[in-house]
Amino acid sequence: MTMNGRAVTRKSLPLTQRDLEAIETLRGSTEKWAALHSLAGAEYVADTDAAVLHALVEIGLAAVAAHSEEAGYAQLAAERNAAQRQQLARRRRPSWADAG
Repeated sequence: MTMNGRAVTRKSLPLTQRDLEAIETLRGSTEKWAALHSLAGAEYVADTDAAVLHALVEIGLAAVAAHSEEAGYAQLAAERNAAQRQQLARRRRPSWADAG
């Protein structure tokens, strides 16, 4: 298995026919199986339903965390750009200040 710790519970997971077919396709493809190992960060993922599903959950959680970080960085960048624009606007003299 790819678990980083001891399992503390087992949960029931509803799977559609499409889910089952995707898992079987994953198991039947050397490339996809290698990708699962790589993305799960494990040299070995047992070929059991529980191990494969756990690896997929780990990969999904990592993807959610990465997406969340990207959104956070984008928000920080937007806030910084807005603050810089506001600072620049304060430094500019209005055109009417030099008229006269």
